Amino acid sequence: MSVNKYQEQSAAMSGADILIQALINEGIDTIFAYPGGGSIPLHQAMTRFRDKLRVILPRHEQGGGFAAQGYARSSGKVGVCMATSGPGATNLVTTIADAKLDSIPMIAVTGQVGTASIGSDAFQEAPFVEMCRSITKHHYLVTDVNDIARIVREALYIASTGRPGPVLIDIPKDIQIAQCVPDFKTPFDIPGYEGESRKPAESSLENIVEAMKAAKRPIIYAGGGIVASGAAAELRQLAEMTQIPVTTTMMGLSVFPRDHESALGMVGMHGTAYANHAVYEADLLLALGVRFDDRVTGKASAFAKEAKIVHVDIDPSEINKVKEADIAVVSDVKAVLTGLIGKLQGYKPAAEIGNWHKKLGQWKKDMPLSYDVKSPHILAQYAIEELWKAAKDRKTIIATGVGQHQMWTTQFYRFSEPRTWLSSAGLGTMGFGLPAAMGAKVACPDKLVIDIEGDGSLQMNIQELATCYCEKLPVKILLLNNQHLGMVMQWEDRFHKSNRANTYLGPIDDPEAFGKGTGIGPAVRYPNYAAIAKGYGWEALTVSEKSELPAAVRNMIDSPKPFLLDVTIPYQEHVLPMIPAGATVNEMIYL
Repeated sequence: MSVNKYQEQSAAMSGADILIQALINEGIDTIFAYPGGGSIPLHQAMTRFRDKLRVILPRHEQGGGFAAQGYARSSGKVGVCMATSGPGATNLVTTIADAKLDSIPMIAVTGQVGTASIGSDAFQEAPFVEMCRSITKHHYLVTDVNDIARIVREALYIASTGRPGPVLIDIPKDIQIAQCVPDFKTPFDIPGYEGESRKPAESSLENIVEAMKAAKRPIIYAGGGIVASGAAAELRQLAEMTQIPVTTTMMGLSVFPRDHESALGMVGMHGTAYANHAVYEADLLLALGVRFDDRVTGKASAFAKEAKIVHVDIDPSEINKVKEADIAVVSDVKAVLTGLIGKLQGYKPAAEIGNWHKKLGQWKKDMPLSYDVKSPHILAQYAIEELWKAAKDRKTIIATGVGQHQMWTTQFYRFSEPRTWLSSAGLGTMGFGLPAAMGAKVACPDKLVIDIEGDGSLQMNIQELATCYCEKLPVKILLLNNQHLGMVMQWEDRFHKSNRANTYLGPIDDPEAFGKGTGIGPAVRYPNYAAIAKGYGWEALTVSEKSELPAAVRNMIDSPKPFLLDVTIPYQEHVLPMIPAGATVNEMIYL
């Protein structure tokens, strides 16, 4: 049945077989797929390509969608997920929206009721293209079996070129069954789409160089576009040539080594105080592959208000959307960095840059990221630092859920290489971490993959413990368990007089639920995550004593099996510093 890429095909094939063969032709080797009535022909087709395609059965469609994202984020390839019609498809909506906001290349294939039934409210019918129109980069409702081979090629091209993003292919069941002789070389039919990366004009590069030479307090503000373009090495080279300090968005966290002398860490709501002050006082902001997200800017009018702004982005819709750029370049960011490096050969930074570094160095001493190292309890910050110490010399990928544990990870895990940090940034989706780690382990089987989780976020997709066990994916989970929805609770404490409104996850008769006592909670915690993990075939351990944590972390990462380490942490700890939403650096909360 299988053919070489674009080999002439003389025999008729079913639409389902054509779709799977077309994916394989384009280099897809893994699909995260959950079956149902509307996608049975597709799943039957996949069994005929077992020698070329790994099909992973998640335990929920959302788990499959986030696994496809983890695969894509860690490898740079396109991730593919599949679901049946109706509820199967709608369970992918969150993952598609998440991929759109974070610019992740993903293909979502969904079954659909037969074409004759569309619009009749048939069993398990959902108008999925209409539902996803605003959260996809592009979308297809396939109505002719002869179009499938072309559509698959187009979808993969669109998802992976320009600003990456998710593409939906919704295919009715009768089209999956219909047959034709496929032409895998049919030309694209996507008028108006420019997939080729734009290159910067020489005049734009010259203007940027002049701005850099004139600046006394420049800052590089780097984002996820650096990851997508594979430009981390060029970013580092430019920063070292010019001695310009670097701060990153959350999406860009791993593009510049955190231990580098020019690194300022993350900027924004829970970024470092010195990064935020640096941007506030900068006279030049080189914004590279960023979109000026509100969690970075706070009050946008006050963000980098003294700076000349150079904004480089591959997506023209991002230019001047939030902050007006003095120099705007619509281009692949790697091409811009390469061009700047070429024009700056022999460049010697001005003396003022040294003064700027001295000021930033003093801020680092005066406003460091810190926590109570003498606390008798296991603080989340301490646990993450211990994990980093144990894993830093290994090839390691870190995924997280969403919440306080996510922000503490951005602060205290010191990333040094791109595609080693996987987290839901734009949509902030709880439940992202475990399935994303699962997908990353499939893409990078030789790497240590660890999901740093909160107890609230873990429960959103805890069923994927089964997938990891059955697929022999030795993912590790560091569970920072405070029995609360920690980030919402922090906002309750800061802005709502500590009034608890459904943020406590333990037994309702526990007085600790209302902020009384030590902050540790009951001696016996509910649920028992170690017992749950063991029930799914995982190794698991619960740790409450600080002295036991380092050995437990080593035990977890050394295990050849999936391993969950449930760490008891106090719930009264806050992620600091914090700039309240819509506020400025002058309103930053330190204590």
